[in-house]
Amino acid sequence: MASVVWETVRDRKLEEQRSRIPQEWLIPADKLPSEKDLNVVHIPQTCGVLSPREIHITQTYNARNLAVSIRNKKYTAVEVTIAFCKRAAISNQLLSTLTEALFASALSRASFLDDHLARTGTPLGPLHGLPISVKDTFDIKGVDSTVGISTLAFHPASQNAPLVDLLLAAGAVIHCKTNVPQSMLALDSVNNIFGRTLNPLNGKDWTAGGSSGGEGALVAMRGCVMGVGTDVGGSVRIPAFVNGVVGLKPGKGRISAMGMSTGQLNASGKVGIEIVVGPIARCLDDIGLFMEVAEAGRMWEVDPEILHQEGWWTRPGEDMSMGEKMQQGKLRVGVLWEDGNVVPLPPIENMLRALTQRLQSRGIEIVPIDPHASGFSKCQGLANKFFSVEGGAHLLSLIESTGEPLIPWLATRLKRKQPATIDRFRALHAQKLELDTQMLKIWKDVDFVLCPVAPHPVPPPDRWNAIGYTSAFVLLDYPAGVVQVGTVGVEDLKGEIEGDVRGEWDRVNRGLWDEEVRGGYAGSPLAVQVVGPKGRERRCWEGMRIVEEVVRGEGGGRGKGARL
Repeated sequence: MASVVWETVRDRKLEEQRSRIPQEWLIPADKLPSEKDLNVVHIPQTCGVLSPREIHITQTYNARNLAVSIRNKKYTAVEVTIAFCKRAAISNQLLSTLTEALFASALSRASFLDDHLARTGTPLGPLHGLPISVKDTFDIKGVDSTVGISTLAFHPASQNAPLVDLLLAAGAVIHCKTNVPQSMLALDSVNNIFGRTLNPLNGKDWTAGGSSGGEGALVAMRGCVMGVGTDVGGSVRIPAFVNGVVGLKPGKGRISAMGMSTGQLNASGKVGIEIVVGPIARCLDDIGLFMEVAEAGRMWEVDPEILHQEGWWTRPGEDMSMGEKMQQGKLRVGVLWEDGNVVPLPPIENMLRALTQRLQSRGIEIVPIDPHASGFSKCQGLANKFFSVEGGAHLLSLIESTGEPLIPWLATRLKRKQPATIDRFRALHAQKLELDTQMLKIWKDVDFVLCPVAPHPVPPPDRWNAIGYTSAFVLLDYPAGVVQVGTVGVEDLKGEIEGDVRGEWDRVNRGLWDEEVRGGYAGSPLAVQVVGPKGRERRCWEGMRIVEEVVRGEGGGRGKGARL
């Protein structure tokens, strides 16, 4: 009997979603991709749903330039919103990117913004008229935040999350919420309500990532101007990497994480690793615009967890002069070639070697960082211990209350455990303090650090391994972002892994280099992680810009379409 409950909820939610997508926005049957069409990024331009003008609006501009075009009345907020709502609807039909289609309210909001501009002659804010998506976890008044758990459906939020109010105050149009894994505790965005989000570049062979996978895929499909995700183990950076876009995970105390539904007891993150909020976008300038809005929003006035620090993004002093340091030959970049636990597969090693050579050719000094001497090798093990301190009983009871099964990836991982004792909790924090102190030493010698996003290329769905490369920087509270640097080429598929297996994570990772798997990596995105010191988000972003500039500064390279 219980199993009927969650299935009924699923059916109601899917019907609700379908009812909010106009019939004329559905892809004609003869325009749907075949099973052989693994890359569907082109479908919005070819399916006939968008007009040529709407294709131009959604394909041509970055966020800042589109906002200028709306302000100058080249486009109305309404026509821009319709264009991006159409693309979001197309994306959802192909890839299951959405949870909540908020198209009607978005058009009402856009009409209000057009009236405001006509009446006052000034935009409401720097995001005036820009359709922006948010991860399902963010509360919007009157809208569900199910986070992939059926029992949370049809319990709409009573108020907006501060992040939502920040975007609205800046003039944004929030036109949809995006898909996540059940409970947001997986690295593939799949749940029993909305299904699995697919990677628009190759839905068969490559994961769309998680837990902000809906955001990553929607941004890649240009179904929004930019999106907002959350990150506790890599959930902004992993979807950015695998979907071929960019993302930034700030540190704690920058962007409010209040007003989010997670399926866990309130403030559970306070006893584990705290969740942080960050943007996913198609270009670094859009990331910069989002961070400008976050600083200007003075979120410390509504969230006591936000640091009261004027100018942390727009006036960070020396962090804005990194380009000058590069021109003067004084820039020093640290490189974590690996985490000391899992040996990177050849495409990742090749990527990082080619990138460092390119940086050196521009006069940048490369400083290798030993993962053991620095303490980095301890991060994944310690992060995993923090992830389980709460025990998981409340979350499991919530999921089971409707008879809903765990998704397969969680079924073997999410178990009821006794919550950590005070002594255990104290011991973990003692280890973290020791590790924090040890890792501080790396910043005496370098301006920023490069590191793989993972020890493997974009894997098949449900095959992501070894999150230590990303979770470490949430544990340490370092800002970290992802920049695209190329694609996997044929030559990258050669070579074998040397040395003894280091442990279970390494064993699983080597399985991702089996002959039947590695061929699927060809053409997949290659990205690098850029990390800054604690509290230096602007330095991290400037480092991302330098990497992108160096990579794009020379043509040609490895792999079809590769920039390295």
